[in-house]
Amino acid sequence: MSAPTTATDPRDVDLDIAGMTCASCARRIERRLNKVDGVIASVSYATERARVSYPIDVSTADLIDVVRRAGYDATLRSEEPETSAPRPVRLVAAAVLSLPVVAWAMVPALRIGGWEWLAAGLSGVVVWWAGWPFHRAAAVNARHGASTMDTLVSLGTTAAWVWSVVALVHGSGHLYLEVAAVVTTFLLFGRYAEALSRRRAGDALRSLVERGAKQVSVLRDGREVPMSVEDLAVGDRFVVRPGEKIATDGIVEDGAAAVDLSLLTGEPVPVDVGPGDEVVGSGLNTSGRLVVRAVRVGADTQLAQITRLVEQAQSGKAPIERLADRVSAVFVPVVLGVAVLTLAGRLALGAGATEAFTAAVAVLVVACPCALGLATPTALMVGTGRGAQLGVVIRGPHVLESTRRIDTIVLDKTGTVTTGTMSVVRMEPEDGALLRLAAAVESGSEHPLARAIADSPRRNGCFSTAHDSQNVGDYRSDLPAVTAFEALPGQGARGVVEGREVLVGRPSLFTALPDGVRRSVAEATDGTPVVVGWDGEARGVIVVADTVKPTSATAVRDLQALGLRTVLLTGDHEAAARRVADEVGIVTVVAGVLPDQKVDTIARLQAEGHVVAMAGDGVNDAAALAQADLGLAMGTGTDVAISASDLTLVSGDLRGAVTAIRLARRCLATIRANLFWAFAYNVAAIPLAAAGRLDPMIAGGAMACSSLFVVGNSLRLRRFR
Repeated sequence: MSAPTTATDPRDVDLDIAGMTCASCARRIERRLNKVDGVIASVSYATERARVSYPIDVSTADLIDVVRRAGYDATLRSEEPETSAPRPVRLVAAAVLSLPVVAWAMVPALRIGGWEWLAAGLSGVVVWWAGWPFHRAAAVNARHGASTMDTLVSLGTTAAWVWSVVALVHGSGHLYLEVAAVVTTFLLFGRYAEALSRRRAGDALRSLVERGAKQVSVLRDGREVPMSVEDLAVGDRFVVRPGEKIATDGIVEDGAAAVDLSLLTGEPVPVDVGPGDEVVGSGLNTSGRLVVRAVRVGADTQLAQITRLVEQAQSGKAPIERLADRVSAVFVPVVLGVAVLTLAGRLALGAGATEAFTAAVAVLVVACPCALGLATPTALMVGTGRGAQLGVVIRGPHVLESTRRIDTIVLDKTGTVTTGTMSVVRMEPEDGALLRLAAAVESGSEHPLARAIADSPRRNGCFSTAHDSQNVGDYRSDLPAVTAFEALPGQGARGVVEGREVLVGRPSLFTALPDGVRRSVAEATDGTPVVVGWDGEARGVIVVADTVKPTSATAVRDLQALGLRTVLLTGDHEAAARRVADEVGIVTVVAGVLPDQKVDTIARLQAEGHVVAMAGDGVNDAAALAQADLGLAMGTGTDVAISASDLTLVSGDLRGAVTAIRLARRCLATIRANLFWAFAYNVAAIPLAAAGRLDPMIAGGAMACSSLFVVGNSLRLRRFR
């Protein structure tokens, strides 16, 4: 029975935020939301979204009201992906109207009578109408006693235009009409290009949402009825033909096909499925007709869960981004002070009013730290989106820092390094007849060891290749017939095959074992020995063991190439663990541990000074995944393990861990490069502007270019392989 909900129980909600123009806006909204008792909010300028955890005594309407009182708008997150591009109306108008203003200012031969007043009118439209978003945002913040990057833009362009109009009225002084118009146009272009780039940064996530199936053919009384995927219910049976996408997560009831899961796992090789196999929504059927029973629909599907996790990661903030936010919070007031000091200082040093004013305006325009606000969230958006395409789900920005620091990775054996499925590893003696007779008897049992033996003849070439593409249910029908079958609980099974009474099971089933069989049983330390005999005599031994995934050895080598110490951790006995470790190239083995001892093992390594990652897939791994500095869950594992991890490898392939670590490190390196160039730009540009070495028009263009550079650098992550 669940505990009653209290007023302190947190709930989560995503809000779409409208009206933000820079990272300072996001910080201001975040600060306002966090002032509400019990509320923990993270606001991202790049995603234009707030992730809010709030207590039950606070409503979503209260949260939206807080945002609106801060001067912005908020709505509950839309489930539909944004498809429309930003509209460049103000930018186009500003560019068209600025062109004659610049021409008249730069080329005297083009001037006509009263051109100054025409230029004042045209530039006024540019500054006050096209540039209105800057002035509105500055005014909203001023009402709340705050200043943002829009404050710098608004003050700079307004000062340039007003100074020019006053000079025009008095008939003296230099005109800065072209400066006001061109700076506004440059900044509008920067914002528009930035919006396009941010939208491209989210393309990977949108593709996950949009590429799911939209229609499905549901079986009703033996007839196929087309309907929308949204109307699909758990338990519905639907048909998937070659070339169609699987509508939702389910179990195959009939048919066989190869399913392309590259959208979710990043693996290009289709997976063969048949009756009883699980399939996931958005998988592409490349061959064969399937009848699938829906087991998860809507928000419960694997695709929806992955999308939700990626969105949450993109809405969060890395520790390094918090530093950038704190810098931005004090940056604008400092710049305003520098601009005032520039104006006063140059006048005190004997410079003319025009020269001093030009330098002050340049300081205001060039200092807008938009690039600083975009440095982290754009890289995070592109990196997490690219990870989702490659089958790696990053749960949050904090994962990036953890990934950079790890020096040891602990690998659970069963289901992580190995397949988690028992299979025959060898027979003594190597006798096809021995295997066929044992498989025939075991085909009547559902014990894991029995299934491994029953499924083995095809894999060991006991049947013709005509059966190689069939599923288990098909080729078992080719086994010899069994009569008088009897399961022997805890011991094995017996049955009559081809006139012989065949016994398959523990050595204790037989009254005596020949020396060769006894020796084979004693040497089977790497698996479970199953003795096979007939007519009252033990004839041979089949060794069954969990098999290593074919990609695990490559993954371990790649992890070691990244400078990581690898440790194999398992509850299995030492000999079996050592066999697996030797096969994949792991030196350190910790075997025979219980689930709580797995946690102790991680804690011991941490106490020794190691930063530890843990990869696992089972319920018994969940606590260890949570204890580790970085938890990696196999997507083929349990929900408990996945929820306790920081990274999820959708395909269940350990090579995904290598991809995840490389991607996270590349993403963090991109963030650091972005922050360096954003800081370097402002550190270099402000002194130049204050010294009068930077024209305001050039300053506006440079500021826009700095933002585009940061976003462009982040977009390089889309090409990560």
